[in-house]
Amino acid sequence: MNYQETLAFMFSQLPMYQRLGQTAFKKDLTNISLLCEALGNPQNKFKSVHIGGTNGKGSSSHLLSAILQSAGYKTGLYTSPHLKNYTERIKINGNEVSKDFVVAFIAQNKIHIEKIKPSFFELTVAMAFDFFAKQKVDVAIIEVGLGGRLDSTNIISPQVSLITNISLDHQQMLGDTIEEIAFEKAGIIKENTPIVISEKQEKTTALFFKTSQEKKTQIHFASDNFEIKTKGEEHYAIFHNEKPYLTGISLALRGEHQQKNLLGVLQVVEIVKSQGFTISNLNLKKGIQEVLELTRFQGRWQVISQSPLTICDIGHNEDAIQIIIKQLAKINYQKLHFVIGTVNDKDVDKMLNQLPKDATYYFCQAQIPRALAVDELQQKAEQHQLKGKIIPDVKTAILTAQNEAQEGDLVFVGGSAFVVAEAI
Repeated sequence: MNYQETLAFMFSQLPMYQRLGQTAFKKDLTNISLLCEALGNPQNKFKSVHIGGTNGKGSSSHLLSAILQSAGYKTGLYTSPHLKNYTERIKINGNEVSKDFVVAFIAQNKIHIEKIKPSFFELTVAMAFDFFAKQKVDVAIIEVGLGGRLDSTNIISPQVSLITNISLDHQQMLGDTIEEIAFEKAGIIKENTPIVISEKQEKTTALFFKTSQEKKTQIHFASDNFEIKTKGEEHYAIFHNEKPYLTGISLALRGEHQQKNLLGVLQVVEIVKSQGFTISNLNLKKGIQEVLELTRFQGRWQVISQSPLTICDIGHNEDAIQIIIKQLAKINYQKLHFVIGTVNDKDVDKMLNQLPKDATYYFCQAQIPRALAVDELQQKAEQHQLKGKIIPDVKTAILTAQNEAQEGDLVFVGGSAFVVAEAI
């Protein structure tokens, strides 16, 4: 099979959460363990850092990867989902896995795939581990897919684990409360492996502390040790244990929430430095300020047009939308044109309830089976006094919003990673 035929095989033969949702989700480590065993357990052949959470785990993964790259380490990065190309999921120093490797991996392991019948995600995780082992990376940053305790990535033995913000998302699989979701996320805490918590949250702190005690491991709450002070909108001075740590920093990733992500990443950096990694302040600054270029990170507060100003962001749950609204409030614009689509397994009402009622909405539908029907989205939006028009095709919806925007107006595209994927 060539590359396109290989992808078609993977998409058609293997249940894929990105497309299908809950029916493709497996809360079990059996398949990934069997598959990696057949590959010679590649996950044990390189150092790793494990990153979980609800919001912020992707940004944190890319930030840490950029810092380690800047320090001269051959750094693997596994993230999900992909936005445009499957190969985005597996990178080394910002370069995506080659299509030839994907083709060869499937061809060489088809017998195992047909016997074990892994999910799309399980297969991709195993492929990433195999690639990183064969390429002899110095370290790999492994982002949790969904949850943590029974996520396929949770068979690694990392140098350190990091948990970012916890909020309500994927309740049908992880639980209906913050505490239940935090329990699943805490599943990546391992014995004798330091754990970092980016953000102290009232409903999760006790659980994380209790779990770390049970696992006999050291827990670090980043906000207890690091503090960011701002000068203007973009320039930061960072203090560690009340002493100057980094000054004159501009963070390439926009939004106040990225400051919380950065604190967690810096705490991880301090831990891996104590384990023998050499990372200078210059490396830190370069990684923080050039993360987008170093890791080719997309879809987070990304400007896709200047005239009219058009911004997209993959934030897709209640907390993420609140962050987006705060960011929009910092921009001086005349009128907001909001292109929105979502998926059918989200609590859409909680998200819609956050959105501004004076914006013009363009309701669309990404080209995936999980997409919420655009007429249903509009009906739900009207219950929250959100007015607009139905334009099912994402690209057409964006073009319509841009054409209708007057000078000084802002176009925002979001609601789903899949809408953003089509936007960029």
